[in-house]
Amino acid sequence: MLGIASQKLRSTLWLGAVLAAVSALLLPAQAATAQTRVLPDFTDLVEQVGPSVVNIRTIEKVTVRPSNGSGMDEDMLEFFRRFGLPMPNVPRQQVPRSNQPQEEEQPRGVGSGFILSADGFIMTNAHVVDGADEVLVTLTDKREFKARIVGADKRTDVAVVKIEASGLPAVKIGDVNRLKVGEWVMAIGSPFGLENSVTAGIVSAKQRDTGDYLPFIQTDVAINPGNSGGPLINMRGEVVGINSQIYSRSGGYMGIAFAIPIDEAIRVSEQLRASGRVTRGRIGVQIDQVTKEVAEAIGLGKPQGALVRGVESGSPAEKAGVEAGDIILKFDGKVIEKSTDLPRLVGNIKPGTRSTLTVFRRGSAKDLSVTIGEVEADKPARKEREEKPRISGAAQSLGLLVADLTEAQKKELKLKGGVLVNAATEAAARAGLREGDVILAVANVEVGSVREFEAVLGRLDKGKSINVLFRRGDWAQYAVIRPVR
Repeated sequence: MLGIASQKLRSTLWLGAVLAAVSALLLPAQAATAQTRVLPDFTDLVEQVGPSVVNIRTIEKVTVRPSNGSGMDEDMLEFFRRFGLPMPNVPRQQVPRSNQPQEEEQPRGVGSGFILSADGFIMTNAHVVDGADEVLVTLTDKREFKARIVGADKRTDVAVVKIEASGLPAVKIGDVNRLKVGEWVMAIGSPFGLENSVTAGIVSAKQRDTGDYLPFIQTDVAINPGNSGGPLINMRGEVVGINSQIYSRSGGYMGIAFAIPIDEAIRVSEQLRASGRVTRGRIGVQIDQVTKEVAEAIGLGKPQGALVRGVESGSPAEKAGVEAGDIILKFDGKVIEKSTDLPRLVGNIKPGTRSTLTVFRRGSAKDLSVTIGEVEADKPARKEREEKPRISGAAQSLGLLVADLTEAQKKELKLKGGVLVNAATEAAARAGLREGDVILAVANVEVGSVREFEAVLGRLDKGKSINVLFRRGDWAQYAVIRPVR
């Protein structure tokens, strides 16, 4: 009996060892399977949405003065003639028959877009088509169309263009309210002109305040020059945003990108398609955040609402009885959690509409009736002329005339540094730069002054293209300056 028990014990131990060995072999495979389930597969999304994404190229018509045969421009020749200096020994070139300025088409920029409707309406960024004389749209099947700009809104950086085509694969529009922080998203676009490039990441934050009218979606999806205007896509294959901006101290991608929420963009696009422009409401107040200290001091309880710092003379707010020091708690019954909520809510109201403001004044809340006014069209930025532009040979070779920003300009633009463009011609103009732009970085190197700008240019290969990060109005964007070959 003891022998039989011993045999059973040995059999049990042997079986246990076998099961342990099998488990050890299976565990890595099970772990790999679990990991495969967790990590997303974007292949189906690319096949589904890819045909709806387009490449957008813009062309600008520039006036080119004919060569004088010396390879030098007229201004330089006039310099030598005026001071009686001997002409440099440069090889002669063939002189064109006509001495009249000629108009040439020059490539201006590259961006992305996506098809809104089967009949050819396409959405992109306003800065992609801004200043373009001609817009060319290329589909994934390599068909190319000339596009008509239906309308562009610089405040939200949304534009709509139209091509004459039918049966196009339109995107599906998603619900931004369902989008969650940490959710996987994908971008398709043309970074550096490379069509239909796919990048992916997660939603880093929502309702990110970087502008007056847009609560941006922040992601860590790799976005680079040329991605602008392309779609941000959720795992259901729906567009939830338009890739628009990056945060960068170096001029290159640093892991933070911003997308315009698609619900805001669609609202703008509907107005653009209806009238070619966007109208926004305004009430004429200067506002600020309500701090915790202020809220406690006036008996508000918690920091919320928009503190009225000033009221414009003759504005809808003044006529409604709004006073400096009021705290606007609600607009048409909607709670103002932070000050930036107010311009967005008011901006979405049609001018002429009567609305209700709930203000907190001297310990109590009261309702005021206000008739919404209309936001005026953008005015060109005011430039200060007292500072003479500094000219450098390196900048001139790119067609740029630049100057340091004055302290007043830095304060107005909320910048610590940069280089103001006073004139842009030749290569710089072809790249899309123009007078009034502020250059923030060159070749991924931040520049705070003309001296730094010259130093960076001096280290670069003169024969290679140069990427430039610049700001125009409230928006930062890229341009690629290509040297003449």
